[in-house]
Amino acid sequence: MEMVTLFRENSAFFLTVVGFFSLLVGSFLNAAIYRIPIMLQREWREECEELIGGEEVDEIEHPSGKKFNLFIPRSQCPTCGHMITALENIPVISYLFLGGKCSSCKTKISIQYPIIELFTALLSVFIAWKLGVTWQTLAALFFTWTLITLSLIDAKTMLLPDNLTLPLMWIGIAVNYQGLFVDLQSSVLGAMIGYMSLWSLFHVFKLITGKDGMGYGDFKILAAIGAWGGWQILPFTIFAASLLGAVIGILWMIIQKQKESQPIPFGPWLALAGFIGFLWRTEITQAMANYFMLG
Repeated sequence: MEMVTLFRENSAFFLTVVGFFSLLVGSFLNAAIYRIPIMLQREWREECEELIGGEEVDEIEHPSGKKFNLFIPRSQCPTCGHMITALENIPVISYLFLGGKCSSCKTKISIQYPIIELFTALLSVFIAWKLGVTWQTLAALFFTWTLITLSLIDAKTMLLPDNLTLPLMWIGIAVNYQGLFVDLQSSVLGAMIGYMSLWSLFHVFKLITGKDGMGYGDFKILAAIGAWGGWQILPFTIFAASLLGAVIGILWMIIQKQKESQPIPFGPWLALAGFIGFLWRTEITQAMANYFMLG
């Protein structure tokens, strides 16, 4: 309680603590973005081996034969295998100190790592500033960090893992059990309508064109967004995400000089639109209500 009082009396200290901690979280998100798809591939391979009569494997294994999860083994250079030390793993600072290169083989380190760390910290500080020293801030930070992870995984692999989307949906319903952001009914309806709306569009599109317009992971991330922000933010989320996806897709085709459209991940745009709808829910729903009343 003394720490809470200190945070409330000194907002600058509160935001500094949130920013510093979020830098560390951003570093962990980088690891999750890289490792979760590999872990999923190992799980799928093991399931296939079991189905065809292969030996059952109890643990997820890295190609080197070692146990591989979010924490094991330690981070290492993918080129030379150099183990990253604690001093080399300080968010942003280590990247700058090393000149963006591995200390051993001098291979360039992806700029993604410091960008994600900085982006996570800045977004977290903004949320803390907007919501203050409240339970809402703590919950909103978790929601945001998960959306960042899902967005980057989808952008890299076109996957939205169930082990992130489904817990995010259920936790959204749980935090709204006592109406932290919206009432429980709006939360449950948000999850149901979020899933079924894209599920319906998927099947209508497939019936007309014979093609898959999106993946099932998109249904689940929208269900999670609806669970956190209520069904009221779903029209804005779907419209804004579709608009963003279309514009970026067209620009990408122009830049790449592609004559035919290529599949692009929809999850990042759903996450971005859902985050905006979640954080500015009152303003957006009021604006939409005024627009339709005037119309």
